[in-house]
Amino acid sequence: MSSPLDVVNAAHNAFRHDIAAIDAAALGAAQGKPGLEATVERFHLFNEVLTWHASGEEAGIFPALEPVAPSVVTAYEIDHRGLDLAFDGLSKAVSAHDPLGTARATAAFKFHLDLHLFKEETHLFPIFEERLSRDDQGHAVGALGSAVPPDRFPDFVTWLFPLVDDDDREKVVRFFHMVVPPGPFEGIIRTVKSAIGDDFAELARRIPELTTT
Repeated sequence: MSSPLDVVNAAHNAFRHDIAAIDAAALGAAQGKPGLEATVERFHLFNEVLTWHASGEEAGIFPALEPVAPSVVTAYEIDHRGLDLAFDGLSKAVSAHDPLGTARATAAFKFHLDLHLFKEETHLFPIFEERLSRDDQGHAVGALGSAVPPDRFPDFVTWLFPLVDDDDREKVVRFFHMVVPPGPFEGIIRTVKSAIGDDFAELARRIPELTTT
């Protein structure tokens, strides 16, 4: 059965995959390889999606947990502020046209983010699933998703799906199918198909109803 956290966990996997590639590109640029500008552009989109994600957690996940796990979310809110500071450090390095500083700042950001995601998945999310009803979980994740501006949702889908594997793609689409009305869902599927190209065939094999969408 699809879980409300499927979309959140898929986003976590996409963040890991993207920041690893960005970090590798930044290191290469510091070693004299071209491509720093493209790396920085990519990081801006990455951070925009991460900001939506963090804002959504603070609007949906954290308030839902506070009554059943008082004070637990404080550490995760502090992590979010730390990520804000890490991005500020990266922006300063980029503005100074400092490839080495950019690589160092990107590596620091990756370390902080990886640790934060691991903590959420091994500590916060089990509490979320154990102490909240499925309906409350769904409402909390829905509030998280509402942090993505409606006109930017296709950008989120286009960012997410190429970065995750077939299992995550299936889980996310099945969750969307449960919560999104038919018309908007069809629009999402068209965006997914455009984003992953030939890989859509495997998704359609796993979810046969997509062939009629």
